[in-house]
Amino acid sequence: MTVRTLRLPQARRIALAAQGFARPRPDRSVTTRDLQRVVATVGLVQVDSVNVLARSHYLPFFSRLGPYDTSLLDRMRDRAPRRVVEYWAHEASLMAPSTWPLMEHPRMRRASDGSWGGMRRVAQEHPDLVAAVLEEVTSGPPRTPRQLAADLGHDHERSSQHWGWNWSLTKLALEYLFWAGRISSAGRTAQFERRYAALERVVPTKDAPLWLDPAARPSAEEAYTELVRISATAMGVATETDLADYFRLQRTHVRPAIAALVAAGELEPVRVEGWTKDAWVHAAARRPRRVRARALVSPFDSLVWHRPRAEALFDFHYRLEIYTPAEKRVFGYYVLPFLLGEDLVGRVDLKADRAAGVLRARQVSWEPGRGGAVDRTELAAELDLMAGWLGLDGVVDGG
Repeated sequence: MTVRTLRLPQARRIALAAQGFARPRPDRSVTTRDLQRVVATVGLVQVDSVNVLARSHYLPFFSRLGPYDTSLLDRMRDRAPRRVVEYWAHEASLMAPSTWPLMEHPRMRRASDGSWGGMRRVAQEHPDLVAAVLEEVTSGPPRTPRQLAADLGHDHERSSQHWGWNWSLTKLALEYLFWAGRISSAGRTAQFERRYAALERVVPTKDAPLWLDPAARPSAEEAYTELVRISATAMGVATETDLADYFRLQRTHVRPAIAALVAAGELEPVRVEGWTKDAWVHAAARRPRRVRARALVSPFDSLVWHRPRAEALFDFHYRLEIYTPAEKRVFGYYVLPFLLGEDLVGRVDLKADRAAGVLRARQVSWEPGRGGAVDRTELAAELDLMAGWLGLDGVVDGG
């Protein structure tokens, strides 16, 4: 079988198009339908608590659509009928409700197989508490861990054995049940606390059979194949490692799924110029001749969250330096890559200074050969657009 070779610029354009960056931003007010299209395009959107600029799950929509009302996304997550739900996928992520049942084998069944320490220990060591928490969640309205602990009369005893986060036993029990797929999230509070809820309160009617009856969910083979299909569609062209990383799957499960999709004609083996690993391109992937994108990309955006892929596609070495001591940082604290055209041309350390009402570009760093007048003009325009979206008065360099 002859394997086609893709030039690296071709692969880059395919990847950008698959991620939604080849599509022009709307020239009208963004609607819920636009937000749903982004979710369908990327498959899942990572959630993270860092708020130095904006909550991370808001940023991928801005990158692809431009300014929009974030309350639209909140309603998609928090109100019935829910169009997105939260679960552990790449990390904590927003996904379509139809994707949630696919996590039965990669995640939910692992709640009892001993593969993830602290949360499983709470089920082993405090089964009565876990049962009481489950009963409280499923019999009442959505609540935060603090509200549930208060209703249970639990004293918030701390556990020192879970990842250094100092979670209460009630929180550990909730996370165990959430990971196991026995409860869900009805959204987040303004303080970013999850509101845990019974599955029946979250699932849209059309998805209820698969949510409420584990026996009705896809088999392991079907689930892994579908998750790899979603990943391949969202990346356009990808290696086995890329496909495994998207939903954080084990490669032993990804390989048979790739083979099944190749046999079905959905994936085609390719070689990508400069890559040492085998790759596959999705049969339906767009192959634009040119991409005219302009976007500031969240560190948690699916375009760049797998750093080796970003380096292979864009020759862009990217690491998040939040946990690096300030004096050892190279590019800054919360650094967003700047996508212009078909390249990641620079990066900006950004902070929304809400007290001063400004967006602070604390450090701008350009890739070799970039940073000329055109690049700087385009970056200034994108920063102005972001400042307006965030409700800030303007952009200030430094600080």
